[in-house]
Order: sequence, then C-alpha cells, then structure tokens
Amino acid sequence: MANKSALILFAHGARDPRWAAPFQRLQSMTQANLPDVNVALAFLEFMTPSLPELAAQLVADGCASITLVPVFLGQGGHVLRDLPLLAEAIRASHPGLQFKVANAVGEDETVLQAIRDYCLNLL
Repeated sequence: MANKSALILFAHGARDPRWAAPFQRLQSMTQANLPDVNVALAFLEFMTPSLPELAAQLVADGCASITLVPVFLGQGGHVLRDLPLLAEAIRASHPGLQFKVANAVGEDETVLQAIRDYCLNLL
C-alpha cells in the first residue's frame, strides 16, 4: 500500500446493513479530503471488518501509523471498556505500529455545535 498512514472510523455496527450508510458516506467524504491517507471503516459488532481484522490488514499492507476515531456520540461502555481492550490488543499484536485513539466524536464541541445547528435549522 502506498499510504503509510490510516484513519479508521470506528462505529458500533448493526444487524441491518442499511445502518452503515451514513458511516460509509462519512468514510467517502473523509477519504476525498485525505487522498494520501487510507480512510477505512471498522465495526465493534454485527458488521465487518472488525477493528482487529482491519488493523491487521492495514499493517500487513505496510501501514505504520493508524489514528482511530470512535464515531460514537458519547463515551459509553463500548468506548470506555471495550475500545481500550481492543486498542491494547492491537498494540500488543503490532508493536511497531503507531496507534492513536481519539475521543468519541460526540465529545468534540464542534460536532455538538453542528448537531445543534442542524436542530435549529429544523424550526
């Protein structure tokens, strides 16, 4: 892979494949703005690829640096309990990998303002 860095958008996942459509659009939009970075989508459960599978594939393809963005509105149980365990397992499996985990997107003030603006524009 020519890209040596990746951005993983990490979402919960659902049994209904239609649920992933907004996340796939977000992935495409982000990729369009980051042509030199591999922007990929991984899921916690119900959908593929899983985070460990995707990280392993990216490393096998020559990726040296991954930034993980949890596309969750809050720091709930999955972000607080499940994600740290997954991140630690990835770091242990790929010791040379630079692996950074961002805060959940819903914790960011600009994301909250965008949601507020969306709500305000409905009235």
